[in-house]
Amino acid sequence: MSVRNLLIPAIPTPGGVGRTMYFAPGGAAEFEYLQLEVRRILAGETLEGSTDSNELAIVALGGTFNLESTQGKWSAIGSRANVFAGMPWTVYLPIRTKFAVTALSDCELAFCYCRAEVSHPAALIKPADVRVEIRGGANATRQINHIITPEFSAGRILIVEVYTPSGNWSSYPPHKHDVHNPPGEVDLEELYYYRIDRPEGYAIQRIYTRDRRMDETLTVRDGDLVLVPEGYHPVVAAHGYNVYYLNVLAGSARSMAASDDPDYGWVRDTWREKDPRVPVVK
Repeated sequence: MSVRNLLIPAIPTPGGVGRTMYFAPGGAAEFEYLQLEVRRILAGETLEGSTDSNELAIVALGGTFNLESTQGKWSAIGSRANVFAGMPWTVYLPIRTKFAVTALSDCELAFCYCRAEVSHPAALIKPADVRVEIRGGANATRQINHIITPEFSAGRILIVEVYTPSGNWSSYPPHKHDVHNPPGEVDLEELYYYRIDRPEGYAIQRIYTRDRRMDETLTVRDGDLVLVPEGYHPVVAAHGYNVYYLNVLAGSARSMAASDDPDYGWVRDTWREKDPRVPVVK
């Protein structure tokens, strides 16, 4: 599997408006469930769609919008200008739902689709509903915003946001979730959608298996997407730049169970304090 199979660059668009990212299952990465589309829409614009055979989570990366659907409607969703300016709002829609999004301000929205078979109730997830976890320690401290958890009523989809401060490591010690062996580990495919707090910034992500059948090191920039079909997948933020990524996962069970690379799990015992720069957003 080559770098270009795992790293999908942001789509340049005129004036930065329109579809800036798109990924659908199939191809070399062998994804079965997940699909992602990121769109920037102008105030007053309406976007219509249907979930069809997918469940859908619309994450407000920035801006405020109204949503009408065949499963309910909500007004004034979203309050942050961008992902570094506050906590997330999300709308969950089940399979076979038609919807229309109308932007009240200029918006950036992540449409996170996941193949599903059973319908679950539509729901609005507000910032107050999002559990914040400060994970790790020392220069591996990061912020996790739990948006759609295993306990949430959904088919397969799971979503978190992760904030990694300048120079810190994330998804560390390296962990994987590519074997169905509950409760210790379940098989999940995963998307990493990146935003950097300055446009010239970057992150480094490694994806590897213990037998080195896969062993890639990727340079990731603002708006890029990384696919993690299997293997360990640590991240480091370039010094001087705070890194955000939206994780979307789905697989063999509604669980986030993962296993550490046994070569690196020992570092957990060395952490004595948290990085005071975390949480990055409140």
